[in-house]
Amino acid sequence: MPMTKPDDFGTNGDGTKNGEYCSFCYNGGRFTEPDMTMEEMIEKVASALVERVKLPEDEAKEIARGTIPKLKRWAK
Repeated sequence: MPMTKPDDFGTNGDGTKNGEYCSFCYNGGRFTEPDMTMEEMIEKVASALVERVKLPEDEAKEIARGTIPKLKRWAK
């Protein structure tokens, strides 16, 4: 998720903004869905791209598969 506005950023346990995670994924110093797998996150992001950005499903999945594994939470 592009994080350009203060509300886009998640928060740390002390309420400060977290510069690495968005508000949908991280709040109060915790992941909002801690048990979610990377594949589940890819599906969720792809669905959001289809719904909000009106991308074709195959393009949305390609973008999600190319982006999610590179994020700090999922990087190995």
